[in-house]
Amino acid sequence: MDLMKLGTELLGDSVKNIDQDALSSALGSLLSGSDGKLDLGSIVSAMDDKGLGSIAESWLGDGSNSPISMEQIQELLGSDKIAQIASQLNTGEGNLLESLSTMLPQLIDKSSSGDSLLDSLGGTDGLMDMANKFFK
Repeated sequence: MDLMKLGTELLGDSVKNIDQDALSSALGSLLSGSDGKLDLGSIVSAMDDKGLGSIAESWLGDGSNSPISMEQIQELLGSDKIAQIASQLNTGEGNLLESLSTMLPQLIDKSSSGDSLLDSLGGTDGLMDMANKFFK
């Protein structure tokens, strides 16, 4: 599964009239690790660190996805980064945050049903480390 393509498509469903390449670049700036690939494992870990572990857990599970607020997205990703990406996409910060609050749960949910998120967490051992954080 190409997570960048999926994320770009999901974000494009919310942020209208923006070039797919620009969306892909913006998504990469927001969610990529040092290797340039989407690093959803770090996002899930950061959610746990910020007290949003139960929300992330719902996205990883098979049930319905718990919502995340625009304020929580902004705290998670950082105000400066959100402002920079909104400017890059020539859209308002509120529009971007609303779009991300819809896109991110779907992206993590869809990526966790295959091996993509498992790979980004470092395989089974990484998944177990993440699970241990949720059940401390």
